[in-house]
Amino acid sequence: MSENMQHDWKHWRLRREDGGLAWLELDKADASTNVLSAEVMTEFGRVLDALDAAPPKALVIASAKPAGFIAGADIEEFSRIASPAAARALVERGWGLFNRLAAVRYPTLALIRGHCMGGGLELALACRYRLVVDEPGTRLALPEVMLGIVPAWGGMLRLPQAVGPATALDLMLTGKAVDARKAKRIGLADDYVPARVMESAARMMALAAAPARRPPLQERLLRLAMNGPLRRVVADKARKQAAAKVSREHYPAPFAIVDIWEKHGGNALAVPAGDPASLEAIFDSPTAKNLVRVFFLQERLKAFGKESDFAPRHVHVVGAGVMGGDIAAVCALRGMTVTLQDQSVERIAPAIQRAARLFERRHKGDARQVRFTLDRLIADPEGHGAARADLIIEAIFEDLAVKRSLFAELERRARPEAVLATNTSSLRLEDIASALQDPSRLVGIHFFNPVPMLPLVEVVAGEATAAEVLRRATGFVRRIDKLPLPVKSAPGFLVNAVLGPYMLEALRCVEEGIAPETVDAALTAFGMPMGPVELVDTVGLDIAVAAGKALAGSGAEPPARLLKLVAAGKLGRKSGEGYYRWQDGKVVKTAAEGGKRAGAPAPAVPAGLAERVLAPLLAATERCVREGVVGDTDLADAGVIFGTGFAPHTGGPLNLLATRGKASALPG
Repeated sequence: MSENMQHDWKHWRLRREDGGLAWLELDKADASTNVLSAEVMTEFGRVLDALDAAPPKALVIASAKPAGFIAGADIEEFSRIASPAAARALVERGWGLFNRLAAVRYPTLALIRGHCMGGGLELALACRYRLVVDEPGTRLALPEVMLGIVPAWGGMLRLPQAVGPATALDLMLTGKAVDARKAKRIGLADDYVPARVMESAARMMALAAAPARRPPLQERLLRLAMNGPLRRVVADKARKQAAAKVSREHYPAPFAIVDIWEKHGGNALAVPAGDPASLEAIFDSPTAKNLVRVFFLQERLKAFGKESDFAPRHVHVVGAGVMGGDIAAVCALRGMTVTLQDQSVERIAPAIQRAARLFERRHKGDARQVRFTLDRLIADPEGHGAARADLIIEAIFEDLAVKRSLFAELERRARPEAVLATNTSSLRLEDIASALQDPSRLVGIHFFNPVPMLPLVEVVAGEATAAEVLRRATGFVRRIDKLPLPVKSAPGFLVNAVLGPYMLEALRCVEEGIAPETVDAALTAFGMPMGPVELVDTVGLDIAVAAGKALAGSGAEPPARLLKLVAAGKLGRKSGEGYYRWQDGKVVKTAAEGGKRAGAPAPAVPAGLAERVLAPLLAATERCVREGVVGDTDLADAGVIFGTGFAPHTGGPLNLLATRGKASALPG
């Protein structure tokens, strides 16, 4: 009889083998994913009580769910924390329980398959051994910094002990995940094994009761030196790493992580109240509240498409330019057969070459996997794949007449049930669909450049688009692991409709004599990932002109300098010069924010500059909600954050206006 039958545990199952090994499995009730809710943690304390009363020879902790090990703390509960005292109590509970686990005398092993995040990894770090399953879904990370908080259940103490301070700080400051093989390589895991032998391997490792893994001698000596001046050196380097990406004002958590490790040995409970790194300061910060909001916005986007079982096996892409080629590559990465059509093989070849480089990065140099993925991406200049595809995506240049002619031909060749999609960024779907015998088949699936990196995809409904076609398009976007945002057909949809006025206002400032570097410095100081002038250069000055009046508002004229640069062939990054010079795809700036690279001092930013440039973006976002382009304010914030990189610490443009008031929403 399993011991779990003798206890009233709801989430944990304990069974003992005749040889003395105990298996403890987490299976959070009424949930598809394991999270460490208050109830789960309270019950874990009772499990430890039972194990104290009858210690096993060794203990293996695993997940009973196929979805993964443990996703971390319960973010829903975290979002309801009402006071700094409640936050401290939450930390004390996790810190105490995991310290208890770490102190038991019998060997403990975490068997990790699938995601192991946040509190889940902190639990695993409290075990003597960690055995990870070598398969694509296995990922280990402490991503708390992405929620504006710190890994306070022992992660800041034990991760540096496991992998060394420099590696640990890098992982904690970025929140990035490692796979099974890298976990072994850096010392986070004792070993990795295939799934078919994971249980027997866990049993052998736990019962062998070997001493916990010791780092090499050189690493141990280095860690001893961390008790002296070297600790400050490592901490200062980590602070500089954080400061190169974010400001302490907007993102206090990464700086708090460094402070807590350096000054308090990773124990957040030891930081006195009033210290900027204290739990009270971190948990009560607007940034933490807003980043949790962003997390839930992302979860809402992920939920779109769940009701659709549409999983296209064959995708046909027309247009092998940068956008179309990258769409095809992303689909191939997700296991789909893709035919890529353009006027000739010579036009398709650069897209295949670019895809091969992407596949090498994603498959980490695994030549076999790269070849398999490339085999799914087929050059198809004649367009034969259109007749077999489940989904056809048009990604050619923005010419209405050409698109209409193309779709009339595609409709004749495509299977009756195939989804017809356009990647148009500025044309009305109704105008394109008028060329079809059945306009209800056309849907917009609008990607953003660079496609492999940017998570958002707008799913555009025209006036005639059928509901089932929309569901299929949304389901497809989730199948390629992107975030679908439902929008209605309107000039620029949401993202380009708000970016157009924003970039135009920035260029007007340059027209008035403000240096492009100064404009960009004002907006990156606010928290944008890239300045608007650099963004124009990146998008292409010719594209900015083409988008023009439709996206910038009625009566808007392109700035004279913009037109002059385009006439001279200075189109930005792709030509090597625009508002900036570009070398090897990198912008060259002489001052301000970008001048850090050139060593130039940053000039003073005029008061109110960021507010002025952002005002049209905020107004356009409000207008898109008011006109029904996007369903509600939350979806508008989600779209602008994930589609433009709008400063996440604000919780989105409309959240910024709502929480601070329009008069004081932005830095002056």
